[in-house]
Amino acid sequence: MDRHRPYTGRVPGAGESSRVTRSLLHLGSRAVLVPVKAFGEAKGRLHLAMDAGERAAFARAMAERVLAAARPLPVAVVCDDRDVATWARTRGALVVWEPGRGLNGAVEAGVDHLARAGAHQVVVAHGDLPRAADLASVGLAPGITLVPDRFGNGTNVIAVPVGTGFRFSYGPGSFERHRAESGRLGIPVQVLHRPDLAWDVDEPSDLVPVLAAPITGFVGPPDDERSPR
Repeated sequence: MDRHRPYTGRVPGAGESSRVTRSLLHLGSRAVLVPVKAFGEAKGRLHLAMDAGERAAFARAMAERVLAAARPLPVAVVCDDRDVATWARTRGALVVWEPGRGLNGAVEAGVDHLARAGAHQVVVAHGDLPRAADLASVGLAPGITLVPDRFGNGTNVIAVPVGTGFRFSYGPGSFERHRAESGRLGIPVQVLHRPDLAWDVDEPSDLVPVLAAPITGFVGPPDDERSPR
């Protein structure tokens, strides 16, 4: 498959059939990809607030929430940890095994894998979003959709059409880099401000509102959080 086919403005909608031959996975034209780090190695910056076991359990709970928020879209987990892979399979997710690639390389490989399985668009969501909900509503506009973190610095969720050669560039300042990358490719970009997707957890101070409302399974956000602010 040509990884750099021109962007045509097509946005796969409900009921649209893909012209790409489906694999036995029977993916739809849209799919969600969640990169997940080994639970035992995740969230090291929370060490002043949680011990190692608590951090691992917390990372797992957040990832559970994100996978649930992907429904009803098919979801894949890209990882390089066997425990994470086993966990993902028990939750019905496709596992994309990409050891030693780093976050950007792993996400690019995951997007390519889903494209080969028939996806026209992939919604990439980080696994540390404790309020995540309704990921299927991200990426309904033509082009690329960026969901920044609450500081406008990182990119918590991004929806990209496959095969455009989009280069992922996570890390501090990724939101502006991803917006610039969209411009480089000549693809229209929508910035979506979603309170439920803007809150990620990296520092102990990020925990306060999260611990006040324990992470649960997927529930839809209130109506006023379903529309961009």
